[in-house]
Amino acid sequence: MEKIDEIRIPARDDTALEAAVLSQLLALHPVQLTLAELIREVAGEAAGFEQRDAVERAVRQLTAAGLAHRNGDVVLPSRAALRIEELFE
Repeated sequence: MEKIDEIRIPARDDTALEAAVLSQLLALHPVQLTLAELIREVAGEAAGFEQRDAVERAVRQLTAAGLAHRNGDVVLPSRAALRIEELFE
């Protein structure tokens, strides 16, 4: 049996990855990134299926929350996300 410290908590992992994806989008704005470029930025050149899927899931969640927009293959931070970044600077 795994120790309690070693048990993965997927929701916590997903939240951390969403934060990382949003941070990348905000840091690189106004550069427009494709999903493939965003995956490389966040997960690296050698990202496997699991990492690519996790980034895609994070983009879907950020889009559903109104913090990102997806136009075709391009992913952008929303105006709300940009405003939040301004407020916290």
